[in-house]
Amino acid sequence: MTADGLLASELDRALGARVLTLERRPSEYRSSFGLEELDVQLEDGRRLELMFKDLARGALHPRARDVKPEFVYDPLREIEVYRDVLDDARLGTPRFYGAVPERGWLFVERVAGFELYQVSERETWEHVARWLARMHERLAPLGGRAPRAILYDAGWYRRWATRAPRIMAEEGRRDAAAVLERVISDYDSVIDRLLALPATLVHGEFYASNVLVDDRRAPRRVTPVDWEQAGIGPGLVDLAALTGGGWSDEDRRRIAAAYREASADGLDDDTFACGLEACRLHLALQWLGWSEGWLPPAEHRQDWLAEAARAAARLG
Repeated sequence: MTADGLLASELDRALGARVLTLERRPSEYRSSFGLEELDVQLEDGRRLELMFKDLARGALHPRARDVKPEFVYDPLREIEVYRDVLDDARLGTPRFYGAVPERGWLFVERVAGFELYQVSERETWEHVARWLARMHERLAPLGGRAPRAILYDAGWYRRWATRAPRIMAEEGRRDAAAVLERVISDYDSVIDRLLALPATLVHGEFYASNVLVDDRRAPRRVTPVDWEQAGIGPGLVDLAALTGGGWSDEDRRRIAAAYREASADGLDDDTFACGLEACRLHLALQWLGWSEGWLPPAEHRQDWLAEAARAAARLG
């Protein structure tokens, strides 16, 4: 059977209807996994515009395959989140159309929009932050439906705090390793702070490159994609990702304030501010500890060592 024939056959099964015509092309939004755009005509009369994501290990970009830590990889995690959680939450995330779990194939709605990092209007980012707070509130009771979600427990946080200085040392970056050793010298107190924050189902990589909006100035739909790293943990992890990058401290504060205004977590000012810094520190250690000799993609790239040091200083 040809590749197109196999895909059409599996689509028949996943969509519950016979495929009459199928057009496929690589997506410009490809991340580490294979991603294609599909135009499908079904025998029941439906015309679907789909994204086809191949989550199998072999579909990883060769460079990503070499550096993606084995302990974060689960091809069924994203399928499970789309299938069992997101559709019922009615958040405007891409509609789930089907999957072939044994192959790691996922079929979801193809959503048009602008990647948030292409949007310069801070008001739009504030809108996204408010949407994110509502997302966390709505997903909090649904996390049990995603047993493959990453668990943000003490072991998860400690693993990155151990990996990051070790990898810096293995790369010969002795000064960076020394900075991180100081940063994590009292990391148990940071972990305690993280574990005390309200937990929900988090996206895990809520960076601007993973968020689509349908309008640059007045978005009606906010659509986070790429739920490969979904987890059960503090919602402020997603806010920390959203407010990373080149924003000024004031802009960061305004975006974070928009989230807080829409949030129902009930945190006081100090707990919220310190919790957000603790999440920023965790994300910095995660990127620094991802893999030896690896650099994040351009849209995620920043001085994570400086971010870790700043967050640690703010936490005292």
